[in-house]
Amino acid sequence: MLHHIAIIGSGPSGLFCADALLRQRPDLKIDVFDRLPTPYGLIRFGVAPDHQGTKAVTRQFDRLFGGGSLRFIGNVAVGADLPLGRLSEHYDAVVLALGAHADRALGIPGEDLPGRYGSMAFVGWYNGHPDFRHLDPLLDAPGIAVIGMGNVAVDIVRVLGKTPAEMTASDLCVHAAEVIAAAPVTDLYIIGRRGPAEASFTSAELAELGRLERVRPIVEKADLPDGLPSGIDPAEAKIKEKNLQILHDFAARTDDRPVKLHFLFHSIPEAVLGQSRVEGLKLKGRAAPLSAGTVISAIGYRTAATGDLPQPNQNGIIPNDNGRVAPGLYVVGWAKRGPSGTIPTNRLEAKSVADRMLADFADDTAPAKSGSAALDTWLRQQGLTVIDWPGWKRIEAAEIAAARQGSPREKLADWAGLRQAALPSETQPAAPRAGQQ
Repeated sequence: MLHHIAIIGSGPSGLFCADALLRQRPDLKIDVFDRLPTPYGLIRFGVAPDHQGTKAVTRQFDRLFGGGSLRFIGNVAVGADLPLGRLSEHYDAVVLALGAHADRALGIPGEDLPGRYGSMAFVGWYNGHPDFRHLDPLLDAPGIAVIGMGNVAVDIVRVLGKTPAEMTASDLCVHAAEVIAAAPVTDLYIIGRRGPAEASFTSAELAELGRLERVRPIVEKADLPDGLPSGIDPAEAKIKEKNLQILHDFAARTDDRPVKLHFLFHSIPEAVLGQSRVEGLKLKGRAAPLSAGTVISAIGYRTAATGDLPQPNQNGIIPNDNGRVAPGLYVVGWAKRGPSGTIPTNRLEAKSVADRMLADFADDTAPAKSGSAALDTWLRQQGLTVIDWPGWKRIEAAEIAAARQGSPREKLADWAGLRQAALPSETQPAAPRAGQQ
């Protein structure tokens, strides 16, 4: 029996799920929906712009879309433009691959002051997410504090600390590159509530901070234990031992660099200080506040669902039984388990959900549903402008053509520009003649 599947979200979890399904059932027809005009989700908008190797997984997904069984339906927000109930009428199964796109609140006074940003917004700004193109963060003071001790926090301080030359081969958006290059930063702070053994950054990302041209990491030796405490998961012990060694190496450094990166462990933020904007950060037990004109919180994300999509619980995930939300409805990735793990973490999990879905199909005697043909008619009737795979490839070509020397692309970062670039060449506005600029 031919089955039609809809996947909501074109990030790595959704596409790993599609890959796992098609490897076992190449006869399936799968449509991948995204509210953005571009695919790849976290890979495009979450992975740091100077980590191009991590983004290479998109080549695998490119081949997947080129196989004829997978369609991209961009610029359509399921739950808002397209109700989930309508989608379920046409597809035998729906997979929620929504990710986690809402910043967790700090829950302290002053976090609403201008100059305090969540990492989703800040990273989205420098990575060209159209929702955050006009964030225009305040980066005009010498001190910048980043709250969090995970890889996202490490990414942020690294991007802020690198010189323009060090970012040449990245796809850091030009609107962000100019602001960061002009920032008068002299002190970066990375702040964690717990100790160095509990920090969640990985060793490779931590070690990078010691190789930056203008940045000296500063760690107080008194903050570092000689070894790991008891009770550490053996699977994580090797990484944490390596982290402690790197931090001990940082503590031993005596070189001078124009930018100091201060690691503050066992530090609990109590209030963001300032009148009309951020001026500092008060930490529990510390007499003097940190002098910082920018505070960025990187303390995790939660899933946000609109319209008739299932709502996340108090833990920020969509309730599920090993990936099954309800008959015919499944969930993968961060929306299933919370924002943890790396991109490869999602591959094995997505396969387990795909296996469960196919097992459910084997027990299902209902006739297959109509799939995309009927839905395409409905989308046209609603006047929705779908950006398909060829439309995305036109966006991609425009970004590659606009790239600065050494950079792989210059991302189009506003909604209008993305939608315009997706149009076929015959519908593009004519270029102005000489004298009409």
